[in-house]
Amino acid sequence: MTSNFHFNISLTVLNSLGRDLYRSVNTILGEAISNSWDADAHNVHIYINKEENYLIIKDDGIGMDAEDFQNKFLKIGYSKRNGGHNNSPEGRPYIGRKGIGKLALLSCSEKIHIITKTKDTDYIGAVIDNTQIDHDISADRDTNQHTLGEINIDDFNDFTNNQEHGTIIKFENLNSGIRNQIEFFKKVIALYYRFSLIDNDFNIYLNDELITSKELKDLVDDTQIFWMINDLNNDPLIAKLMAKDKKNITIGSDYKSSLPIKGFIASVKKPSAMKVRGAIGEKLTIDLFVNGRMREKDILRHISRNRIYENYLYGQIHFDTLDDEIDRFTSSREGVKADDDKFKLLLDELYDNIMPRMANEWDIIRVGKKEDGDIDNPQIPKRRRRALSLVNDVIDSFTGDTNNTGNNTNEADNETSNNEQNSTNDEDPENTKNKIEEWAQALREDAAFNTDSYTECFISENLLRCYIREKGLKLNEELVKDMKEKVAKTKTDGGINIQIRKTDSDESYLYMKDLSFAIEKTCEPETLRTKTKEYSPMRNAIMHTALLTDEAKLRLTTVYNEIKARLKNLFYSS
Repeated sequence: MTSNFHFNISLTVLNSLGRDLYRSVNTILGEAISNSWDADAHNVHIYINKEENYLIIKDDGIGMDAEDFQNKFLKIGYSKRNGGHNNSPEGRPYIGRKGIGKLALLSCSEKIHIITKTKDTDYIGAVIDNTQIDHDISADRDTNQHTLGEINIDDFNDFTNNQEHGTIIKFENLNSGIRNQIEFFKKVIALYYRFSLIDNDFNIYLNDELITSKELKDLVDDTQIFWMINDLNNDPLIAKLMAKDKKNITIGSDYKSSLPIKGFIASVKKPSAMKVRGAIGEKLTIDLFVNGRMREKDILRHISRNRIYENYLYGQIHFDTLDDEIDRFTSSREGVKADDDKFKLLLDELYDNIMPRMANEWDIIRVGKKEDGDIDNPQIPKRRRRALSLVNDVIDSFTGDTNNTGNNTNEADNETSNNEQNSTNDEDPENTKNKIEEWAQALREDAAFNTDSYTECFISENLLRCYIREKGLKLNEELVKDMKEKVAKTKTDGGINIQIRKTDSDESYLYMKDLSFAIEKTCEPETLRTKTKEYSPMRNAIMHTALLTDEAKLRLTTVYNEIKARLKNLFYSS
């Protein structure tokens, strides 16, 4: 028996497939630009009018005749990839896949006017009226009972001049209005639709101004650290970052991943720079791209460790092999299915390999630049981090204000001083500041080590003095007398007649090695005294602000840890 039955699709299917999912103007731009790319357009013109609340997108792609418009564009679910075609006639990889992304074009405005033509046909088109669609959905009508509105070609006279082929779409009365500034849309187009920047034969214009990587100058200026993942050739944003003055940007390690991914991650100086200027609620993130189109914004949200450095990072991860024979994208086309096996491989690579190494390097570089780092990074102990912070503050006191040197001389002295300076110093204050900064930076690590070590010495020796006083232990009177005489002489030589030591008790004049004599009978024989003999030369070098060799630093740390353990055992066992 022959069947004459066929499917009858209700208009409600438009909502079920995603008509209500698309609300962002950015999404509309992405879908329209992607369609122009797939149509082998060379130029896309976008016109935004905030006052009259409309958006027009015009391209010079191959266009459509009446049959294509009805059976391809208006056919929900039609895919350009039918028959195994994954590339356009000019060889571009298709971005569109399932043929439902066009529903994005139905969602953001009251009416959508579409005209299109091929090189061999005249303009044809129609008007999609969302108000009428909603009315027909309420009346439970199917697609065969809904007719699109008639187009008035004359309404497009300002945009059809010299257009031999292509498509023009006007979005009238955008649902949420156009809230963001034109500058924001320039940045979004330049940043998120990067294939427009790489392919010299594909250009995007906004209100007749060509969008290039110059729109990202603020972002480049705010970027402090940059990492490359595998390779991403010909990207002008990367070229600008790599060409930036190396004083203002640090090029981090290249990451070679076994996965077929490529891209970059960058860090800004301050989290405030992550907010896209001219935008409402738009923030830079690390985004996933497939075949040049952003498919997942803020990929780190899937693997976040809630660490400080995440607030500074933006970038692009390109994973084109996600676009294969399996549809791995969500129905909204704005994300990847969370349980997709390939997507999980990418997340694991980021979580286990790339981000941990990058986080550690980020912290080290930031601390080296005298910036706040990641206090949760165990690679830099908290004590050392605090010591470095103190050292940075001291360095800033020498380099922070080049206009005020704290000179309190009178005018005559100033005049003489200025004449002498002019005759002896040809460098301006900024050059002097840079030189001091260079010297100070070379001392940072040693200063932090010595600061930490001095604190260890200060606390341990004064705790030992407290212990001796508490126990009433006897000191070497000859040593005490000798040290008091030396101190008195240095005061006389310095012309100082004030009390220097807060405590004038005998033990305050002795150091660790001599103090250890007083307690040798209360702990293991000779052990502490032997260690303090080894400890004293390095301790004295630090007290006199000398720089230690790496070998001496290691020896001092090792010996001090042994002394500290002995002292703790002495204090608590008593």
